[in-house]
Amino acid sequence: MSSKKLPHSEYDLILASASASPRRRQLLDQIGVRYKTVNPDIDESRQRGETRLDYVQRLALEKSLTGHNFPESDVPTLGADTIVCCDQEVFGKPTDAEHFRYMLKTLSQRSHRVLSAVAITDQHKKSVLVAETKVRMRKISDEEIESYWLTREPVGKAGGYAIQGYGAVFVDHIAGSYTGVVGLPLTETNRLLHDFGVPVWKTSR
Repeated sequence: MSSKKLPHSEYDLILASASASPRRRQLLDQIGVRYKTVNPDIDESRQRGETRLDYVQRLALEKSLTGHNFPESDVPTLGADTIVCCDQEVFGKPTDAEHFRYMLKTLSQRSHRVLSAVAITDQHKKSVLVAETKVRMRKISDEEIESYWLTREPVGKAGGYAIQGYGAVFVDHIAGSYTGVVGLPLTETNRLLHDFGVPVWKTSR
């Protein structure tokens, strides 16, 4: 597990997020949170009989608990996770090109739900909130699917697309939390930050 080396006085939160996933860092930067990062090492497999809601909440909570392996355990730790749900299927990150193609073809010209959970823990308590967003995709051609894969943007993205990137051109309609689809629902995040005494709107890190 790796961490960004910052003096304790320069951050108010530990963000448990993979170094290859910059989206949550960008959203925390947007609302002026001072944080340092750790790379969570958890098993993201869905457990037998686990509902979609329980699944995404558990992953967010498990990530948030990873920050407490550090000496500065009095600093709250934030973990988050996002899944895409279409009918009875749950789409996480594509495992390869074929898996990606299947996901995009399934989502094409249909509506799906995005569940985005955010959790914060400290020495005394833990809490998790979930944002649910409905996303409608336009028809996506096979040629577009192949071209989009070549951009490499779908790698590491739940559902195989990034609404904040090139994938925005596929989205017809959204009802709910845009930042939740990106990967960190800011309304819910701000509520938890307030509950745990983590300030926002800081002008410097």
